[in-house]
Amino acid sequence: MKLTDRRVVITGAGRDFGRALAHHFAGLGAEVFLAARTVEAAERTRAEILERGHHQVHAFACDLTDPPSIRAFAHAVGERTDHIDVLVNNGARWLEGPDLLSASDEDVVDTLASGGTGTVLVTKNLLPLLLASERPDVVTMVSVCGVPGFQHPSAHEAYYAAKHAQRGFAEALSRRLRPQGVRVISLFPPDFDSSRDPLSPEWDATPRAAQDPLAAQSLLDCITFAIQQPRDCYINAFHFESMSRSRS
Repeated sequence: MKLTDRRVVITGAGRDFGRALAHHFAGLGAEVFLAARTVEAAERTRAEILERGHHQVHAFACDLTDPPSIRAFAHAVGERTDHIDVLVNNGARWLEGPDLLSASDEDVVDTLASGGTGTVLVTKNLLPLLLASERPDVVTMVSVCGVPGFQHPSAHEAYYAAKHAQRGFAEALSRRLRPQGVRVISLFPPDFDSSRDPLSPEWDATPRAAQDPLAAQSLLDCITFAIQQPRDCYINAFHFESMSRSRS
């Protein structure tokens, strides 16, 4: 399974699942464009990938709550490449709280902006580069919190709102871009195990039996499977059974 001919943009690549995405795609040979809220965070992931011997990796700052930062990021990517094949909308803020009053106004704005507005603007500003690809895919890490009727024990209402915004955007975008050959793929994972470092020996030893919680590696496998399908195969969403409900 190799992606040596793909150019992949990943938001939120400075830590957690975004960092795992970066190492996964780089390990498969893709040229990766990493975005994080600060360039220092993106550069840390880039340095790890360079140390593993993969040199097609670029780091950028992209604050998903700041439209000028998003535009500057898209412009910088466009200076490095004439097209991108895959955009992974991974960056978004998690917010928990027992009720609506538990979060500050600033936290609410930041959560909605990063997950909702940020996803829309990153996709919008990178769309010309996607349309220049022969096999463009937009992958969005939504959440089970974006599924109508789902109840999470600790997610704040603003997080729900952001994830429902992502879902609605992806659904509308899919209908709009399908005639232009762009596949829009959404993932709706429940809480999943992303505790293991992708550079540690424990990464490959992650339990993935039927009784185990969903592993980050399985989400990576789903994304890779979907983007490698022939263009007539359009997997627009992955939904998962939830073993436990804490954070997604």
